[in-house]
Amino acid sequence: MTSAYIMPLRAKAGMSLRYLALSLAALAFLYPLWWALSNSIKPPAQIITDSLAFNPQTATLSSYRSMLDSVPLLTGFRNTAIVLAVKGAITMLFCPLAGYAFAKYDFRFKNLMFGAVLLTLMLPVLVLIIPLLLEMSNLHWINTYQALILPGSIDAFSIFWMRQTIHSVPDELLDAARVDGASEFGIYWRVVVPVIRPGLAALGVLTFMNIYNDFVWPVVAANDSSRATLQVILSTLSSNVAGGKATGQDFTQIWGQLLAASSLAMIPVLLVFVLLQRHFINGILAGSVKG
Repeated sequence: MTSAYIMPLRAKAGMSLRYLALSLAALAFLYPLWWALSNSIKPPAQIITDSLAFNPQTATLSSYRSMLDSVPLLTGFRNTAIVLAVKGAITMLFCPLAGYAFAKYDFRFKNLMFGAVLLTLMLPVLVLIIPLLLEMSNLHWINTYQALILPGSIDAFSIFWMRQTIHSVPDELLDAARVDGASEFGIYWRVVVPVIRPGLAALGVLTFMNIYNDFVWPVVAANDSSRATLQVILSTLSSNVAGGKATGQDFTQIWGQLLAASSLAMIPVLLVFVLLQRHFINGILAGSVKG
């Protein structure tokens, strides 16, 4: 009888410890967000003198107003939205098709070609910057949306991810669709896509994060402020703080502007993850199945 009560108690204690550990981890991840948001609505002087405390009575939007007046944040949002919409659409259209071909078709040199795709994953991004920049220069695409959108729009990881996801789709479903007279693209669109929807959602979240947070290529390909993306603008603000280009009152104002801009920049990422987190987790689990 005693052991029968001990086992449930141990299970409850273990569950409580797991929830406690998860709660502490959640607090550790959420505190930087809270710190940035709370400091962005403080008077600029308090950000330096008392950055950890927060008094709702002194809350102000002065950092947001000065930031919107002096920082082209809306231009950064616009450019990022354009790049995200077009580049994301290209990735979500062509990478699943390539993954479908590698997963479900047999053709000559398929394994060799897929191996070549995987080899590109081992190349550091910095190795590709100079060749890509020379190519953009020869095409006269520097400081254009083409330079921001096309390079990397079809990437090896997305192809590999979709190949692994589509490989788990039973071949019998495809054969049955062929017997019913469906075209090859019709099989992909009407049979495969509904099955791999969680994997597509996960790819969409990852693609959004990669494009939204991309900094290295946009800062190289577009040195015109009218084509600057959000991350480039945030980096310019950050360099003003780290480089000591402002002192005294200007320094505190730039800190407030940086935190205000960063807080606004966090909103789209948080919204996308909150809205798609269930599909993202399901897609991660589906894509982890070995083919």
